[in-house]
Amino acid sequence: MTATAAIRPLAAAHLRDALTAAADHDPITSLAALMNIDPASWEAIQHRTAQLGTSVLDLLAHAARTGGTP
Repeated sequence: MTATAAIRPLAAAHLRDALTAAADHDPITSLAALMNIDPASWEAIQHRTAQLGTSVLDLLAHAARTGGTP
């Protein structure tokens, strides 16, 4: 079994910022936050969201649709 790459704390903060911006209907800021995520963390984020049966795009769309509320 191969170890999953870790999500660095700064990458997690960038993902949070991207989701917050999506919830605020600010796609430019959301994209900018995603572009700041390092490649290893990005791979780990994609892997973990896939394990949950979703994707980063789905998370962003949900945030934009709901304003960030469950």
